[in-house]
Parts: sequence; C-alpha cells; structure tokens
Amino acid sequence: MSQQTQDRPDLAGPPGSTADFVVGRTGKKHSPRYRWGILGIGIFAQAAFSAAFQGIPTSGSILAAAYGFSLSELGLVLAAVTAGIFITDVFWGILSDRIGERNVLIIGLSGTTATLAYVTAFLVPSAGVAPAAWALAAVLFLSGALGGCVNGASGRAVMGWFPPEKRGFAISLRVAAVPLGGALGAAIMPALALGAGFRWVFAFLTVFMLAATVAVVLWLDEPPIARTKASNGIAATTAPNPLKRWDIWRVAIVAFLLDLPQFTVLTFGTVFLTSVLDLPIEGVVVSLVVVQVLGGASRVISGRWTDKQGGRHRRTLVRVYSWLIAAAFAGVALYEVSPTWLVVGLFVTAGFLACGWHGVHYAEIATMAGAERSGTALGLENTMVFGGAFVTPLLIPVVLSASSWPVVMLLVGALPAVASALLMPREQPVG
Repeated sequence: MSQQTQDRPDLAGPPGSTADFVVGRTGKKHSPRYRWGILGIGIFAQAAFSAAFQGIPTSGSILAAAYGFSLSELGLVLAAVTAGIFITDVFWGILSDRIGERNVLIIGLSGTTATLAYVTAFLVPSAGVAPAAWALAAVLFLSGALGGCVNGASGRAVMGWFPPEKRGFAISLRVAAVPLGGALGAAIMPALALGAGFRWVFAFLTVFMLAATVAVVLWLDEPPIARTKASNGIAATTAPNPLKRWDIWRVAIVAFLLDLPQFTVLTFGTVFLTSVLDLPIEGVVVSLVVVQVLGGASRVISGRWTDKQGGRHRRTLVRVYSWLIAAAFAGVALYEVSPTWLVVGLFVTAGFLACGWHGVHYAEIATMAGAERSGTALGLENTMVFGGAFVTPLLIPVVLSASSWPVVMLLVGALPAVASALLMPREQPVG
C-alpha cells in the first residue's frame, strides 16, 4: 500500500478495516456488514425527512381547502420547508466535516421532530378555525432548516464507510430514499388528510422523524476519515475547499436547474392533474407514487451502472437525463391538443426522469471533492437542489398569473433542463 493510500483512507476503502471487523471513529469494532447498517440508517433518516418535504405537497390541494389558503398562500407554505433547507444546507455540510455526521444528525433530526410535534399540537385546523399561512410556513421553515442536516451528513457517512468502487451504488441507494419517502407521503398523506385530518398527517411525520432520530442515537458510528479541522485548529486534510472550485460549482448549479422541473411535478402536480386534466384524486395519487418509485429505481440503476464503468460517464448520463426531461415537458405543454392518457404518461415520465438523475449527480460531486470534504460538497449540492425546490412553488403562480400552463411547462420544466445539459462539465479524461 502506498504512503498516499495510508494517509488517505478514502482511497483504499473503509478505514480501520480488517478481514474480521471495521473500527469506527469511537474505537468500536464492527462487522464488515456494518457499512450496510449505516446505509440503512441514512436511507431511513432521509426517507423520514423526504416524507415531510415531498409528502406535504402531494396533499397540496387538500391542504389549501382545509386551511382556506389561496394559491399564493399555498405556494408560500409549500416553499417554506425547502427554503429552510436551502439556507442551511451548506452550513450543515461544513459542520459535518468539522464535528462529524453523528453529532450533526442528532442535533438536526431532534429539532425537526420537535417542530413537527409543534405543528401537530398547535397548527392544524380545529373547530372551523385554521392557522394563518405565515404561522404554518414559519414553523415548516424551521423544520426544513433543521432537517436539512440529513442530506450532507448521511451522504458523508456513506462516503466514509464504502470503498470507492461501491460509492456510486451506495450513494444512489441513499438518495433513492428521497423518492421513497416521497412515495410513502404520496400514498399515505392525502388519504390520511381526507379521512382523519391534518393533525394525523403531522403526527405521522413526527413519529417517522422520531424513529429516525432514535436510530441515529443508538446505532450510528462514524468512519475515521479526516475532518476539515483537528481539535487544535490545524488543518487535518490537504483536499481543496470545494466552495473554491468552479468545476464543482458548475455541477451544483446543474442540480438547481434540474430541480425546477422536478418540483414542478412534485409541488403543483396535483393542481395540474386535477384542475387542468380533471384527473380524480385516486389517479393523481397513483401517478405521483409511480413518479417516486420509478425515480428511486432510476437513481439506483444509474448508480450501479456507473460503478460498473469505474465511476465514468456520470456527467454524460446527467446530460442525457436533461435532454429527455426537456423533451417530456415539451410534450406535456401540448396537452390541449393531445389525449389525456398521453399527457399523463408524459407528465409521469417527466417526473420520474426529473427525480432520477440525483444518484449519479451526488456521487460525482462527492467524488470530485474527496471523502473528507464530501460533507461540504454535498451541502453545496443540496443548497442548490433545495434552492430549486424553494423557487419553484413561488415561481409557478407568478408564471400562471401572467400566462398559462403550457408556458409553465416550457419555462419551468423544459428550459432549465436544456440549460443544465449545456452547463454540465464534460467527462474528465481517464488514465
């Protein structure tokens, strides 16, 4: 083994490993299968948070009716969670590199659980009285600001515990938890809202998040990869700061662009399918669940495929996704002259493609930064992702008030996807 490999455990695989056990940062010995347990915790925590920030929009039309919100008030509430994530994600990523992902996850997930419990107790319609949009939005903003920790911190844990040749697949599985949680939210929350009310919706989210917090506290140990600063303040890694690299910024901006079409489907999909296509709520739920399930499968399959290619072709694959997303949204824009079944099919296709690029994209930006700086890189990535998620529900009502749904599909769906295909850096030469 070279001296560089000895100094950089992330180049050789999970540090502290032997044939019989692996050693975490705390000094505890674990079975080599422990890395899959870490991945499981990351998936569970990500799915719990995703059920909130993606599940709530799937009940958007029901929420607006129950709370008496206008379209602009609904947009404010739906944007609140993602706004909190957008503002804090880089902070959480940097903090993960400095104090470790376990501490970050415990702080953030505990806070998110508390905010969701507050909504359950005090911010649901009761006896004909509904809370103001600003009040619900404020607490959901705080929930997003705290829960955003899961994005970079759990990704960093995966980068540390898995060897390089398996990281694409592992990170793809972890980010597949986003549509998995969204699918659970889409399947459960509309029915729960209609049948039992929004107190039970937020109670479900609170319990889900609490279980994820407990899992982290009981079972998560950190890999002994380098942190950005040692306890004496001296730099513990020579890897360059990802925030000072333009190539990483270009990849991250692509994530922002591609999230505009993704959240066009996820935040206003119910409104479009019900009010424009007259699809019954059962059809809407099925469509959005299919979007999430296929999106998650696409993330895993693409991550597995690029691992088999030695980590190559990730950027090319993102560009392919971008062109296909643009084409699908252009087709949806023609809904006035197309049969409903075709428009729904194109809308679902646009949705799952717009959810499916994340796995290879996250793996690429984390690999570019290196394991010990991956928290910062993933924090930047998620800042851009949730920046797009924040902007979209605010942008769509403005575009609709000035134009029409075909313009929304082209301007918020197709155009950003074309821009992302042009901005994504070319593949680095191999060998």
